[in-house]
Amino acid sequence: MILGKTAKHYRKNAASYAKKKAKDVARMTSPAGLKKRAELKRKCNAAKKAGKDIEGKDYDHGSKKFISAAKNRGKRSGTRGDSNARG
Repeated sequence: MILGKTAKHYRKNAASYAKKKAKDVARMTSPAGLKKRAELKRKCNAAKKAGKDIEGKDYDHGSKKFISAAKNRGKRSGTRGDSNARG
């Protein structure tokens, strides 16, 4: 398996990884994070109930539908995460 720069960095720097992990947990357990996850679970459950095959897909908030995870991360939406992912 080929590791990216970020994965290599975190494997070498345990303290940095712990700091990142703490930030991730704080973000996901915040009221806004919990609300977002609950919304996504509702959309996933509704799609499954409607018989849609959403295996390997993510919900795209821009187009309001499920698209492949790779396409959802490669869009030029102008958000900070997208622009950072493109380099």
